[in-house]
Amino acid sequence: MNQRRRKKLSKNLVVAAMLGDTSRVRTLLRTGAHPGAANSEGTTPLYAASVQGVADIARLLLTAGASPDTESGHGAEGTPLCAAASWGHTETVRELLAHGADPNLREDQGAGHSPLDWAVRGPYPETAELLLAAGAAPHEETT
Repeated sequence: MNQRRRKKLSKNLVVAAMLGDTSRVRTLLRTGAHPGAANSEGTTPLYAASVQGVADIARLLLTAGASPDTESGHGAEGTPLCAAASWGHTETVRELLAHGADPNLREDQGAGHSPLDWAVRGPYPETAELLLAAGAAPHEETT
């Protein structure tokens, strides 16, 4: 597959994930879209699904090989788990954790907030409890 086609598939997969279009995500994955490839802005499909709280699409992408801990964007976004936690998308957080997301991984290459920081700030107590049960360590900011 040529580079132009890969870029187009990546762009379309991010858009489909962002819109919650499960059928389109399935089709794009079947036609060769890489589940972890970012679009031109650096946004990954898993990050887009996590921000929107689309747990079934997150599951599809993770099952297809997307890494649960890949940071998205060029410094303006973060990890999928931070994205889901910051909006209180508990089911998406649950999917990410089930697929090995690190509950202590801070965004901004380790210098930013953790998923628990975001859940507490929300405030999203159910999400925070889920993260704590998964081994998230409270930081000064969250205590």
